[in-house]
Amino acid sequence: MVSRPPALFVFLLVICIFMSSGVFAEDAGPGTTQIIASYRVYFAGFHFGDVRLTMALKGSEYQMSGEGRFSVLGGLIYDWRGTTTSSGRIVKSGAKPSTYMLSYSGGNKRGDVRISFGGGAVTQVSISPMGHPNPRDIPVIKAQLKGVLDPMTGAFLRARPDLPNADLRVCNETIPVFDGALRFDLTLTPKQRTRVQNETPNGYSGFAAVCRVKFVPISGYRPDDSAVRYMSHTDEIEVWLVPVPATVFYLPYRISVPTGFGSGLAELTSFQVDKGPADGEALTRP
Repeated sequence: MVSRPPALFVFLLVICIFMSSGVFAEDAGPGTTQIIASYRVYFAGFHFGDVRLTMALKGSEYQMSGEGRFSVLGGLIYDWRGTTTSSGRIVKSGAKPSTYMLSYSGGNKRGDVRISFGGGAVTQVSISPMGHPNPRDIPVIKAQLKGVLDPMTGAFLRARPDLPNADLRVCNETIPVFDGALRFDLTLTPKQRTRVQNETPNGYSGFAAVCRVKFVPISGYRPDDSAVRYMSHTDEIEVWLVPVPATVFYLPYRISVPTGFGSGLAELTSFQVDKGPADGEALTRP
């Protein structure tokens, strides 16, 4: 099992599934499209963190890398930091991750998670430190690790060239995720289409597809885990997806997650799309 920040774990998990933080490269290289987005995160009405998301695409290949921090009172009460990377390919059937890594620290806990993929399934998992197995955990079986995505890939790769302009059908999706310990699904269903207006520099203005999100735990957790039980029973998780101009991708504009400790909210504050010199096929619109 993986040691995690206990009180806010599920909130951070769902936020990070939809919003991988960090910086990949300063400039887009030949044939590369780079998408950079900045978010502000709130918890129980208080500013909880600022994160930056970046993805680089070249042909069918993608790479993501990042770092983020969540804290309360400048880290005096709560401080969680992490760096994470993910890479893989995008094919007609969807994203195919190859590697995922996460290093984190929070309080007196530190850890690393590494996942390798091959043939459409998880092939290797490395966790440090390795906690003591809990006999009450629902075990993760091999069949549940086929066709899954790592948290970063599940978060950001919404390639829908057939659904422009915040078409609500982008919400018809179930995202199978494995984070190294917990296997779960995020089931999206359409709620409504709304218009957002952001007057900040590089902010997004336009239509958003509002999706209901159902957190469905499958294995790798205790049935009596109060945080997992709360999240799996709530119907109030939402993600607003917006089309990224000049690409075939959607980006989370707003993520709202209720927890037993207060409501969490993340909102897009700015984004940019950088294209390097043409060099082969890219996942962008003309």
